[in-house]
Amino acid sequence: MQHWKSYAEVAIALFVLVDPIGAIPIFAALTVNQTIEQRKRTIDLASATAFLVLIVTVVAGDQLLRILGISAASFMVGGGIVLMMMAIAMLHAQPSRVRRANEEVDQAARDAAVAIVPLGVPVAAGPGAISAALIYGERAKDWVDVGVLVAVIAAVVMSLWIALRLAEPTKRLLGTTGINIVTRLLGLILLAVAVGFIGRGLVELLPGLGRPAL
Repeated sequence: MQHWKSYAEVAIALFVLVDPIGAIPIFAALTVNQTIEQRKRTIDLASATAFLVLIVTVVAGDQLLRILGISAASFMVGGGIVLMMMAIAMLHAQPSRVRRANEEVDQAARDAAVAIVPLGVPVAAGPGAISAALIYGERAKDWVDVGVLVAVIAAVVMSLWIALRLAEPTKRLLGTTGINIVTRLLGLILLAVAVGFIGRGLVELLPGLGRPAL
C-alpha cells in the first residue's frame, strides 16, 4: 500500500467516516445538560475511545478475519455496502441508522457514559470507520504502512476533538443548512470510496470481472 495516493485515500475515507462536522449536532444534543468542564471531559473520553477502537482494528483486524474464516475480499464487498448505505443517508443529510440508532441517543442522554457510547462508538468509530480501518489494515504491507495508518487515525481523531471543542461557534457559523451541505458533500466522497471498495472486492472474488472483454 506504500503510495501517496493510497495514503491520501485512507485519510479522506476515515475523515469522511468519522465526520467531525456531522458529529457536532449529535454532541450538542447529548451534552445539553452538561457543564463546560463536563463537556471537555466528554470530548476527551469520546476521542480517546474512537482512537483506541480504530487502532485495535488496524492492528488486530487481519487476525480477526483469519479466525472467523472471512476473506479480505468478502469483507471489502460487505464493508463497501455498509459505507454505501451511510453515504446515501449523508446525501439526504440524514443520520444513518447504521451509524447510530435513535434509541441509543435517548438512552445515552440518561447515561453518564455518554462519551463512550454513543459518542465514541458508534458516532465517531462506527461500523463504517471500523470496516475501513480493518480493510486498510489488512492491505498494509509492512510496519511503515501500519505507522502511516496510526498517524492518519491520530490526525482524524484530533480533527474530531477540535471540531467538538469548537462545536458551539461552528454550529452558529454554519447553521443547520451549512452542516447539511457539508454532510452531503462528504456523502458524495464516501459513495465514491464505497464503490471502489466493492469493485476491488468483486474483482478479487471474481477474477474474470477484471479481464478485458475479447
